[in-house]
Amino acid sequence: MRNVVIIGSGPAGLTAAIYTARAGLEPLVLEGVQPGGQLTTTTDVENFPGFPDGVQGPELMDKLRERENRLRGKGVSACATCDGFFFRGKEVAVVGGGDTATEEASFLTRFATKVTIIHRRDKLRASKPMQERVFANPKIAFAWNSTVDEVLAENGQGVTALRLRNLVTGELTRLPVDGMFLGIGHRPNTDPFAGQIELDEKGYVVTRTHTMTSAPGVFACGDVVDSRYKQAITAAGSGCAAAIDAERWLEEHGK
Repeated sequence: MRNVVIIGSGPAGLTAAIYTARAGLEPLVLEGVQPGGQLTTTTDVENFPGFPDGVQGPELMDKLRERENRLRGKGVSACATCDGFFFRGKEVAVVGGGDTATEEASFLTRFATKVTIIHRRDKLRASKPMQERVFANPKIAFAWNSTVDEVLAENGQGVTALRLRNLVTGELTRLPVDGMFLGIGHRPNTDPFAGQIELDEKGYVVTRTHTMTSAPGVFACGDVVDSRYKQAITAAGSGCAAAIDAERWLEEHGK
């Protein structure tokens, strides 16, 4: 029997662990197969207070823990908001055809000289306003009916091109880019809790009073509740809130 069990070891989970530990609750953290969470897959983090010169995502998680995969952090990213700045004046690609991909592509045109949307179909699935926005943007190009066959790093340093496969003709082509963003959307890893706590139609945990879920004594924070921001700093803040809520709930129940 434990006072508090925290499932997840990203910024939210580790922040919750720090706060509950300092409250004397001796939390148990279950970190899963990817210690550090999604932040370990991004490059430099320059928007987290306390690191004026920036910090690598994995390094930040290592510090918190103290008090494609081969090219993660070298041109392959799942977060345009996090990494777009590093591609100023360069050409990049976004994989996907929904709202996530079109939003990422539009954001990246603030920095990149050209953004190519790679989609496995011949038309986008994004909402009509988002489609109108990307079609009207002269910096955005399209590779229809295509998938990424291989990410190329020909100079040994980072992404230099993508090998695309046309799903209609089978033809292979080379697309020179400096970076690739995965805009295929993210489903929160909440399947084990279906039927136990309330989830919305996209799988995100529904919170009621502050961070409390539909199950008394169960609190949620981080990306499993955040379908909008998905930033390290907002996750850490929600982890703090969940820890305080859990501490107060335990006190109220004589724990």
